[in-house]
Amino acid sequence: MKSSTAPSQASRPSLLWRAAWCALLAVTFLCAAPRAHAQAQATNGAVDAALIGQVRNLALVASQRSRVAGQSIPVRFDVTVGALDSHLKLAPCQRIEPYLPTGVRLWGKARIGLRCTKGERLWNVYLPITVHVYGQALVAAQPLALGTTLQAGDLAYAEVDLAEENSPSVASESMAIGRALTRSLTAGQAVRQADLKARQWFAAGDTVKVLATGKGFSVAGMGTALSPGFEGQSARVRTDGGQVVTGMPVASRQLEVPL
Repeated sequence: MKSSTAPSQASRPSLLWRAAWCALLAVTFLCAAPRAHAQAQATNGAVDAALIGQVRNLALVASQRSRVAGQSIPVRFDVTVGALDSHLKLAPCQRIEPYLPTGVRLWGKARIGLRCTKGERLWNVYLPITVHVYGQALVAAQPLALGTTLQAGDLAYAEVDLAEENSPSVASESMAIGRALTRSLTAGQAVRQADLKARQWFAAGDTVKVLATGKGFSVAGMGTALSPGFEGQSARVRTDGGQVVTGMPVASRQLEVPL
């Protein structure tokens, strides 16, 4: 008599299939483990290619959503991902998530947060990035010395990295022509607002036209400047009626006072 514990002929294929399936699971597990370990080690002082791609995409999308206020010229964005501090000793991590730190402005040099959300020891670090914002703006058409009063022939339009410096690029010739340079520029170098000396529209003692403006009306009068009138800086004028007003110089011997 055959033992009742011996498998029947009908059950043998089922047992063989189960054994093969278990072996496949074991091989899959053993193959997957080194990949997870390698991913974790890739963050120990360096960033792997997949994570670089996630960081770059995150920064690009966020940059495009936060266009600079008042920036009307068409622009395109690009992101350069830097490297972690080589002295960092990060614990192995199975899942790393990039995120935008609160208050970070994605313009020029910035940073993206990296946090370990699945591992023996969770951690949080910051990865440096550079956000490039390319657009058309004025550049020096030739080498220009400090103090040069700009003329139309000194300038040309070209694509520049608007975020390369803190000072905004100059996109209109009317903002540059007739103004003196506060530093020398090489050919092709972008003209920044900080490179231009403020226009002086009038001097102290000059007779000035005062234009008081309100919603839907304006009143003009004359006065004497009590302080020099530089573009972008407030100035004081005593009107012919004896009243001292403060406003913004807007043109040659002209002060605008909002009401």
